[in-house]
Amino acid sequence: FGQLTYMRIYQGMLKKGNQIHNVNDGKKIKLARIVRMHSNDMEEIDEAHAGDVVAMFGIDCRSMDTFSDGGMNLAMSTMFVPEPVMSLAVKPAETKMQNNFAKALTKFTKEDPTLRVKVDSETKETVLSGMGELHLEVYIERMKREYDVEVVSGQPNVNYKETIAARAEFDWLHKKQSGGSGQYAKVSGYIEPMTEEEIKELGKPNEFKNRCTGTNIPPEYYPSCEKGMRDAMHEGSLVGCEVEGIRVVLQDGASHAVDSSDMAFRICMASAIRETMKTAQPSVLEPVMTVEVEIPSEFQGAVTASLSKRMGMIQSSDMNDDGSGLKLEAQVPLANMFGYSTELRSLTQGKGEFTMEYFKHTPVPRQTQDELMDKYKLERLEKEAAA
Repeated sequence: FGQLTYMRIYQGMLKKGNQIHNVNDGKKIKLARIVRMHSNDMEEIDEAHAGDVVAMFGIDCRSMDTFSDGGMNLAMSTMFVPEPVMSLAVKPAETKMQNNFAKALTKFTKEDPTLRVKVDSETKETVLSGMGELHLEVYIERMKREYDVEVVSGQPNVNYKETIAARAEFDWLHKKQSGGSGQYAKVSGYIEPMTEEEIKELGKPNEFKNRCTGTNIPPEYYPSCEKGMRDAMHEGSLVGCEVEGIRVVLQDGASHAVDSSDMAFRICMASAIRETMKTAQPSVLEPVMTVEVEIPSEFQGAVTASLSKRMGMIQSSDMNDDGSGLKLEAQVPLANMFGYSTELRSLTQGKGEFTMEYFKHTPVPRQTQDELMDKYKLERLEKEAAA
């Protein structure tokens, strides 16, 4: 039958044979079948009204897409989708499984907006990102069960970020001469940190402001400067992670009539920001999770101690009415949560359970930052040696 898609009708009526169009991507679809699902029973219906939850077959769409009959071009607001906090490098165990592997990833990312897939440009590995260890384990198990794909996975990686805490000015010259036309670009300005309120108001993690006057930098090179800024934000100078919370202001620069080019200004801007970040009190941010643990009250001491050992900050502790159960809420760095489900089961004789939700990124301790920087430098040296 093709993909089974559940949908809710908010306004009007849906009839079998109707033509509807996907507001998000503009595709037109003819409804061949509408069914009402009850558990695993399926009932064919000819029409559905506002408020009904029905299913349709063979429709190529994603979760949270909006459909209309064409008379109204409004998309409904989607649910809040947090950024992924954990990544895992995955690949099929055998080359012959590659097709099914690709099909599975395409289907899963359509179903679940919190699951992201990307290919690392340097290692060429497929990287699966999601909301935690269990989230990614479930999809690896589903690939095996539904698509018969054995997956080899690497160590889970926490998605760190980088930021700065102080303003710093830059005045950077990029000059390269190697026979024929070379590369020449000069940029000057400053970088400064943004507050959480400014990031929310802007709707994106970083900002580029062009405050150049005159034509020292020809206007056609401004977009290249912004692209260079994005390159620097994609890979920071401390541990090679994404950068957020930075405003880059371009004030002046210089160009050469022959040697200046889009690429020269892009490289110049990226190098200027990466080097200047080192002098602007840079720091590494790690994802912190809100962890809710439900346990019988007699295990409170052991569970509280285990959360504290994982650098958790207990936020609240609520006893239920009869005093037999306890609900703990804590904020714990995600890097310290690996293997917690096993530990909780052993501490509570299998009676404890927990849920975990992304809270925010906060600066890591200085010792952890130094360890991450040393690890990143070592990885870079190994890559350069291999090349």
